[in-house]
Amino acid sequence: VQLVESGGGSVQPGGSLTLSCAASGFTFNYYAVAWFRQAPGKEREGIACINFNQGRMLYADSMEGRFTVSRDYFKDTVNLHMSNLKPEDTAVYYCAAEGTDDIGCLLNIVYDYWGQGTQVTVSS
Repeated sequence: VQLVESGGGSVQPGGSLTLSCAASGFTFNYYAVAWFRQAPGKEREGIACINFNQGRMLYADSMEGRFTVSRDYFKDTVNLHMSNLKPEDTAVYYCAAEGTDDIGCLLNIVYDYWGQGTQVTVSS
């Protein structure tokens, strides 16, 4: 069971990036998939999650608006589109997955499976 993130990189302030999280060794059916980030010297913070089967999403209060989580049912991936990026968005971004029978998702739960992280750097 593995999660593989991709799409990170360097971008100028105001730019956009889309991160992708792919499942390896399993499928996202009946999983909640979440995105987190951790900046140097700061605690990890939740961004958004999505119930892969139901499509229901949840955003952290501070993240709604510039971050959009989505699923690609055919590619079995979960994407995080980030727009109007700011230097304070610089962090390592992680996706995580947890099996669920619910119709929604939560950010404040223990996620069992994690990706290796992908670096996003916002700088001029």
